Amino acid sequence: MQKLLTATALTAILASAATAQEITEFNIGILGGENAQDRMTSNECFRAKMEEALGVPVKLFTPADYDGVIQGLLGGTLDYAWLGASAYAKVYLTDPEAVEVKLTKQNADGSTGYYSIGFTRKDTGITSMDEAKGKVFAFADPNSTSGYLVPGAELTTKYGTLEDYFAEVKMSGGHEQTIVGVANGDFDAGVSWADGLGNWEDGYNSGAFRKAADAGLVDMSNLVEIWRSTLIPEGPMVVRKALPQDVKDKVTQLTADLWETDAECAYAVAAGDAKDFVPVEHSMYDGVLAARKLQEGM
Repeated sequence: MQKLLTATALTAILASAATAQEITEFNIGILGGENAQDRMTSNECFRAKMEEALGVPVKLFTPADYDGVIQGLLGGTLDYAWLGASAYAKVYLTDPEAVEVKLTKQNADGSTGYYSIGFTRKDTGITSMDEAKGKVFAFADPNSTSGYLVPGAELTTKYGTLEDYFAEVKMSGGHEQTIVGVANGDFDAGVSWADGLGNWEDGYNSGAFRKAADAGLVDMSNLVEIWRSTLIPEGPMVVRKALPQDVKDKVTQLTADLWETDAECAYAVAAGDAKDFVPVEHSMYDGVLAARKLQEGM
């Protein structure tokens, strides 16, 4: 009996040590879309709260492209990220056991979706996607939902092969790069994302346009909307599945409470005004998973 108790105790100690070792640090991945320093600044308050809640060092990682975050989650070097629906689809299709879906952003009107917005400079005279034919067009990133997957599919359905429809199709590298690139005349038109609520002049309530406008990178009155996608499901906040349950519970609860505990921090994390971060299910992304499979010939 004594040997059994000793073995049991030893197993418990080893299990406890293994759990402790797993959370000696916690790493958050931030998708591309704006420059790395702005991503670090916007999420610093969130990082500090996570560090206090978990009691271990928490670090932010800002890879140059979306795939850097995707591979970090798949490889276990990142523990948490707010993904776009397409990026989540890539993670899930590669390894269904890599992450768990937890929360998503709820807009001011209670919806949990957003739009890919086609836009151009006001001085181009282009007022619709029909008039963008033969122009230089920018998408954000191959793993972006609103910056490539959805607009690419919808525009291809209407106009055919986009490389034939536009004079040139480019990947800007991120939403901020697309917005600034169009504003500066590097591209004639492009797509980025917004909740579609509020005023265009403000960059809508939340999204990449709002982020760029708040940062003073663009004057929205110099840009015009020329196209809008169907409603896209807001991307999920995910945690690495192999993490201890108490860690997953803590980071989920902290995020879910953020609008109530620190609205200024929540605004920075959400890229503008929103109502809350609310629970979401994997099934919300069935349509995006199907589109991603089709895109990759799966």
